Amino acid sequence: MKRSLLAVPACLALLLCSAVADDVALITVQIGNEPPRRVALEFYEADAPRTVENFKKLARKGFYKGCAFHRAFPHILVQTGDPLSKKKDRSKVGIGGPGYTLMPEIRRRHGKGAVAMARLPDKINPSRVSNGSQFYICLQPMPTYDGQYTVFGQVIYGYETLDAISTRPVDSNDYPIERCSVRSVKIMPREQLPPPPGPESPVKKSSKQWWQIFG
Repeated sequence: MKRSLLAVPACLALLLCSAVADDVALITVQIGNEPPRRVALEFYEADAPRTVENFKKLARKGFYKGCAFHRAFPHILVQTGDPLSKKKDRSKVGIGGPGYTLMPEIRRRHGKGAVAMARLPDKINPSRVSNGSQFYICLQPMPTYDGQYTVFGQVIYGYETLDAISTRPVDSNDYPIERCSVRSVKIMPREQLPPPPGPESPVKKSSKQWWQIFG
């Protein structure tokens, strides 16, 4: 009888440990010549398992190293993950990927800090398959995108850094003129994640609604 009483807390402890020891991503970002900054993401593995697995695989291979943030809308959204953005030629940036697409896993909503996979429009992509590597991060809620794109993660910290990227001057393709890029993406257990560098300022509201930009 005593053995069974001791076994129950041990099993509960094991379950609790496995629940909190999930992986997170630590992204080191370079904005121009400024000191590197950090952005941390957590994953929705239960809702988008294939997408999360693919992101981790690419991150561990160093796929994202050197990718630029090639789309930016002030206080609204930033996008990265195109390997073509590693080169100086900007003419084809936005169409690159790892050479494959991902089946949609559309379950989560686009709240502030949502991390989602980019894809081609419905007219040429009615199945809504995701690009294999490009992803975007919402800096404000974007409910009109709910039910259309695969949300697979959430920002833990780093809003200030992402918002700083979103406000940089851009060219005619919404590509920041000053280079803003990913230096590295490290996958690690949540308990090993470094604390945020300091208190962050709240994300400012844009005077222009995001659907006026995308519409």
